[in-house]
Amino acid sequence: MSKIYNWAVLGCGRIANKFVNDLKLLPNAKLYAAASRDLNRAQQFANELGFEKAYGNYTEMVNDPNVDVVYIATPHSHHFEHTMLCLKHKKAVLCEKAFAMNQHEVAQMIQCAKDNNTFLMEAFWTMFQPSFQKALEIIKSGELGKLKMVRSDFAFNAEFNEDKRLYNVKLGGSSLLDIGIYPVFAALSTLGVPDLIKSFADFSSTGSEESVQMIFKYKGGEMASLSSSFAVHSPVQTEFCCEKGYIVLHPRWFTPTDLTVWKDGEKQQLFPNETKEGAGYQYEAKHVMECLDAGLIESPKMTWKMSEDLIQTLDRVRIDAGIFFPDHDKKLFF
Repeated sequence: MSKIYNWAVLGCGRIANKFVNDLKLLPNAKLYAAASRDLNRAQQFANELGFEKAYGNYTEMVNDPNVDVVYIATPHSHHFEHTMLCLKHKKAVLCEKAFAMNQHEVAQMIQCAKDNNTFLMEAFWTMFQPSFQKALEIIKSGELGKLKMVRSDFAFNAEFNEDKRLYNVKLGGSSLLDIGIYPVFAALSTLGVPDLIKSFADFSSTGSEESVQMIFKYKGGEMASLSSSFAVHSPVQTEFCCEKGYIVLHPRWFTPTDLTVWKDGEKQQLFPNETKEGAGYQYEAKHVMECLDAGLIESPKMTWKMSEDLIQTLDRVRIDAGIFFPDHDKKLFF
């Protein structure tokens, strides 16, 4: 019988609310503690969602001996600080993406997990979606021939507010780190780390990157065309184009969704109209607890190597496009 794990949430925003509603679907997950820098906000979040405790201080929360695992849902500008705090107190961590602001921060987080023999995983929920896993399975099987091209996008027309996260450079405001990370992940998961990157960005009046277009090129001739934006709407779709056919992950492709497989002119649709329980966050949470049951400190599915490849690729895109975060990037650019 699986252990019942006491979950704590660090950061009580919109994404945390969605995650917790899916956490309720798992019988071995207990809603134990909600933590915010604002005690009233933590108490409101805890009361609305059914947590036992509320903390207005992150340090108090990580010093609670009953906390088993912490889900970090603060802006990614703070992921490094909050992950290090939890790991140093030997709390297992599931940290939202982007894992941190750059590869130097991620490297320190992983080393800290090793030093403290404590579980750490990037919360890249797409990796655990049945539809995405099915696409990977088909590509790996070779039934469509060799994968030659990936096309992936994620864009929406966001309200401009210079103080809110999306356009605030101090909070890591950037379509690339917020939503462009998904198309990059699609390419890395299937084609691997690119040999050549060309990227182009457009910036808002705050200096934050608003739109980015990326081309990845590989030695074998494979290519990926990837984009993200806060300025326009896009299909939010991913296509994996192979020699004998292609796979379409339909909008919103990074969540539980349908996919269409075209092979030799014939169409097959998978997961159509399937009843989907939850929003899809429960799969990653379930995996975390399976890892903890097995005594692991690293996921065999969303590995540290994958997180390192992802953040290093994002850094390469940012260097090429001139996307810079002054509070974090001195080692990266200079």
